[in-house]
Amino acid sequence: MLIGIITGSGTYALPEFEAAELIEHRTPYGEAAITRGTFADSSVLHISRHGAGHVRLSNQVNHRANIWALKDLGARAVIGCTACGAVDPTVVLGSLVVFDDLHFISNRLPDGSLCTFFTDPGDFARGHWILHGGPFSPGLRAVLVTAAEEAGHGARDRGTYGHVDGPRFNTPTEIAQLARCGVTAVSQTAGPEAVLCGELELPFALMGFATDYANEVVPGEPTPVATLIELMGRSTPIFADVLRAALSRLGAEPPPAAGTVYRFEQG
Repeated sequence: MLIGIITGSGTYALPEFEAAELIEHRTPYGEAAITRGTFADSSVLHISRHGAGHVRLSNQVNHRANIWALKDLGARAVIGCTACGAVDPTVVLGSLVVFDDLHFISNRLPDGSLCTFFTDPGDFARGHWILHGGPFSPGLRAVLVTAAEEAGHGARDRGTYGHVDGPRFNTPTEIAQLARCGVTAVSQTAGPEAVLCGELELPFALMGFATDYANEVVPGEPTPVATLIELMGRSTPIFADVLRAALSRLGAEPPPAAGTVYRFEQG
């Protein structure tokens, strides 16, 4: 089973990625740069959101091209990895969260357009993504939680991912509002990925690695930039450990995708 893996800040390549082949895949939404190869004896399609050297900021990521390309190239499930800022002060820096809910009120792509593939009236595939049970595949989430434990990197099972627009970071008031909404941690890229995978009925799960506390989560004690950078560097081998364990647990068939896409024209 071919698996898509998306990584972000600090993880620009997967360690021990074998027979790697870079593909510039053309989609209706532009080109997507994808590396195809073998990781942990599994066939994988890897996308680095930002590219080597962090060439793309969060507002320059082409989410529709990325997700369309993964589906088009045969991915049966997608795992997202994100470095994130903790909004819940009980999250330990350097720890993992496997999210089960999403706060993405704007539902917008970086260019300001609505985050959807359903843009053309009368499109046969058009529909509504109905989010009973949450926006992340429960089966894929369970695999990640178990894999984290097996890899020796215990993860918080459940938490709300807050998507925030970049490239700036948030003000104390904005973070306080998100905290009141129950957000566990924030970053700037995974909201569109969850929605677009949902519309294409691709099972998607997201794990976050806490690199800092968001603005004034710990009053008067901002996370030092040096700490953030050090933790970002530590995230790569930890993500890789969990991904190896997760891929070994996935069978020939993917777990079900989250929710249901109600389409107006069936058959």
